[in-house]
Amino acid sequence: MKDVDRRGFLRVAGMSIGIGALYRTLPAAAMTGSANEMLTALGKKSGEKVAPFTFVQMSDTHVGFQGPPNPLGTKAFEQAVAKVNALPQRPDLVLFTGDLTHDSEDKDVHAARMKRFREIARNIKADKIVYVPGENDAGLDGGALFRENFGETYYSLDHKGVHFVALDNVSRAKPEVGKEQLDWLEKDLRRFSKATPIVVFTHRPLFDLKPEWEWFTSDGDEVTNILNRYDNVTVLYGHIHRDNEHHDGHTAHYGARSLIFGFPDPQKGPEKKPFAFDKEHPFAHLGIRSLDERPGEELRKDEIELTLREMSGVNGVQQMLRNPKI
Repeated sequence: MKDVDRRGFLRVAGMSIGIGALYRTLPAAAMTGSANEMLTALGKKSGEKVAPFTFVQMSDTHVGFQGPPNPLGTKAFEQAVAKVNALPQRPDLVLFTGDLTHDSEDKDVHAARMKRFREIARNIKADKIVYVPGENDAGLDGGALFRENFGETYYSLDHKGVHFVALDNVSRAKPEVGKEQLDWLEKDLRRFSKATPIVVFTHRPLFDLKPEWEWFTSDGDEVTNILNRYDNVTVLYGHIHRDNEHHDGHTAHYGARSLIFGFPDPQKGPEKKPFAFDKEHPFAHLGIRSLDERPGEELRKDEIELTLREMSGVNGVQQMLRNPKI
């Protein structure tokens, strides 16, 4: 089983959207020997056929947000949906890692924002779309509105040889997963071998990235201790509105950008203050990140800015702001 490593499991293909990434997994095609035997056994156990597939992560759309850091509202989200739909390969899965909506203490307003999110998200051309809540979706009502729209806030699914786990670290009174969910996670993973490819998607980081900015999960260590019993675990999360990569034991953690505004590097930024809106580059810090990884080569990263197409530039943005229907 030693020849199954993260790089062997996850391949990044084509372009990735600033709010996440398009991943191509090669759970069977790139592996031989014991690894292939393990994946075949996994497929038999889960009933899923092991095969290569692609998936996209999206995060922090904050539908309903209004403020100086992003006067364009949902335009970046809509542009990202168009980019996903234009990809040369239709993704099997789209994972939303929380803060689908911007919170509101008015239940009707919050419900209207959730409805608007669903109207945009339903345009995505993908075989399956799955969600976890962010604190803006579930902090005020313990996840009630989220469950009305999307079902349970934590669950798991198998897909072509990979086990996906959705974790909820926002619906409780403090930023934690909680004992009930920890017990469920233990039980859920117990049926798999150590080498099983596992992708966890959640909202807050499971490690102490910047606790004073609320970038942490209080019982994240307990979650990671469970995950580190497995050799091939990837955690995808949102909340921090910027890229971040962190490794803890066998577990690799990746943060995704937001679709509403970006935050500075916590190691360099003096305070948690969104980047100011730039009319020349309206989607700065939200743009496209193209990742290309090939065997034996360094991971190549290219930052590509989302554009407003014919409405790009200062004049285009001003015209858009005058006419919200554009």
